Amino acid sequence: MSDVVERALSLLGRTLHGHGAAVRITEVEAYGGVNDPASHAFTRTPRSEIMYGPPWRLYVYRSYGMHVCANVVTGPTETASAVLIRAGEVVEGLDVARGRRPGVSDVRLARGPGNLARALGLSLDDLGTELLTADGVRLGDAPKQPPETSAGPRVGVSKAADVPWRFWVTADPTVSAYRRSPRA
Repeated sequence: MSDVVERALSLLGRTLHGHGAAVRITEVEAYGGVNDPASHAFTRTPRSEIMYGPPWRLYVYRSYGMHVCANVVTGPTETASAVLIRAGEVVEGLDVARGRRPGVSDVRLARGPGNLARALGLSLDDLGTELLTADGVRLGDAPKQPPETSAGPRVGVSKAADVPWRFWVTADPTVSAYRRSPRA
């Protein structure tokens, strides 16, 4: 098993704290950097440069020009691997998250990477944030008991579409639906 897969699995069940809200991470996707044609770091660009830096930093970017997505850079530096946080359960700041996503049921507040970032109030200003700190945008400790997990192909990627590097907490209602890219 690769390092990025191990790190992806280790993020499930951890809490990601944002701006006034926090989620228990229930779904992630691993991206193997320079060794993975589906990764932003497969070709080094100014946008992917953060992935070549130290691990445990936040990589945020716009998807489809409007949605912010959040990734945890996992390293090693020369590999530029990262894990996309796809979904979570709001466990702190429920009213704040509801205010950011009005009219959405609680189970859907942080379902999907753009919705998760919005519920947490993450923006491009959070790019490069060190996640292993005591306050601010940060990751909480690993759960005492790792959750039961499932695996499958990543969502919406056109390259390496069948690589089973999407991981989720089995039977959790906050997990997003699988959608294969029509370009795959």
